[in-house]
Amino acid sequence: MLEGAADPGLYDFRPYRDRAKIAWPDGKTVAVWVSPNLEYYELDPAANPHRKSWTKPHPDVVGYGHRDYANRVGHWRMADVMTKHGFPGSVSLSVALCDHIPEVVADANARGWEFFSHGIYNTRYSYGMDEHQERAIIEDSIATVRAATGQTIKGWLAPALTHTPRTLDLIAEYGLTYTCDLYHDDQPGPVHVTGGKLISMPYSLEVNDHYGFFVYNMSPRDYADTLIRQFERLAAEGAESGTVMCIPLHSYLIGQPHRIGAFEEVLRHIAADGRAWITRSGDIAEHFLANDYDAATADAARYAESGR
Repeated sequence: MLEGAADPGLYDFRPYRDRAKIAWPDGKTVAVWVSPNLEYYELDPAANPHRKSWTKPHPDVVGYGHRDYANRVGHWRMADVMTKHGFPGSVSLSVALCDHIPEVVADANARGWEFFSHGIYNTRYSYGMDEHQERAIIEDSIATVRAATGQTIKGWLAPALTHTPRTLDLIAEYGLTYTCDLYHDDQPGPVHVTGGKLISMPYSLEVNDHYGFFVYNMSPRDYADTLIRQFERLAAEGAESGTVMCIPLHSYLIGQPHRIGAFEEVLRHIAADGRAWITRSGDIAEHFLANDYDAATADAARYAESGR
């Protein structure tokens, strides 16, 4: 057998069809949470030697302006549609937005949305950071969001999905309870950290609007159909054990006039179905920690003892 890098051991293997049952509130079969990425991009950010912020030479006025549409127009259009159909947001927040465009953060907070950290700027990456720098980002996130909204963040999605080997241990040390950075499951599960309790919150790259429109080249109706098919499958499987569906959004994409109508049809479909627990990521985490964490840990131990 060829030798490779060791499994980092972030979480245990648990077969999807052999787990303790998850029961969501009121008999719902799938927990649905919508995650608007409320982000701030710098026009000409400091260079990171591991990755360029923009594909074009700095300053990339086109890329910056496209994304800034989110905070000028797209957020308001997207948020109104979500509120209309009863979907709270769980905000993946570039914390610098609290200072640069506080009106967007205030609007989301007034709607009862939850905030978790997506780093300070989406143009500053964790690659190459030392522990002091990474701690500073976490501490800044906690303090800035609390000052702006009164909320204490519970979750983490690394800035531009960039990490260090210590990220998960550090956020658990600071009292956060869930990470959205592990895309390996349709149910929450325990994450191995050096202290505290941390769970993986099912997030999605597959039905992320960025992937839908930029990677898979979907039309608005293709993307809407994908979301409905995702929901229908997860709601059906959730009858055996509760599943999670995340809809990650960027309002400079989904909030465009030619896309928002098809997306609204998705929200209308899910809200009318009756099987969805339409909620926020922190509520899912709290429910899982209180009711399912210990059983999931026991599942993992049982499976390990069986010799796989």
